[in-house]
Amino acid sequence: MHEIEQRKEDLEEYGVVLDYLPTGKSFSVRSEPIAQILGEARFTLLEAVPKVSEIKVGERIYIGKGERDKISLIKSRLTYQSLTEGAKNELPNVITIIIKNNEKRFIDFFNNASPINIRMHSLELLPGIGKKHLTSILDAREEKPFESFEDMINRVQLLQDPIKLLTERILVELKGETRFYILTRPPAQPHTRPY
Repeated sequence: MHEIEQRKEDLEEYGVVLDYLPTGKSFSVRSEPIAQILGEARFTLLEAVPKVSEIKVGERIYIGKGERDKISLIKSRLTYQSLTEGAKNELPNVITIIIKNNEKRFIDFFNNASPINIRMHSLELLPGIGKKHLTSILDAREEKPFESFEDMINRVQLLQDPIKLLTERILVELKGETRFYILTRPPAQPHTRPY
């Protein structure tokens, strides 16, 4: 895939507000409103300047390249460490909501996940999935692809809640605590200047 095509694919269309700072960050030189947002497609952490003052935490908003009604400017990508405490607290809830609202996409992940190398399968990167669960998942999806999270829980014995497993994995990836990024974009590099 060409680099330009890859960049277009990585752009987020919609996001969910993790935190809204009406006067910006306390250490910021300029006092402008800031919204910290989690992209829905690739779980990209973003900082944006809102157009309007009635943005609410947990609100789903358009952040794509077209005409935006609530966001004026996407300032930058963020690292997990640069999120406010409020955004960090909201993050697991927002990830869970995104997963539930996009169940088919994540069921497709379980149905199509493949090995990373000869020793490890990408499903083993999910917390709580060891060799036994991996074998059970692969055998069950070989019989018939999973249709929903409920179907998966019913067919794979002793499997923890798949939504919880996905949420935990996405948090690990957003924190940059892994070599492999299977559900998110690799984290942004920390900024050299604070904004």
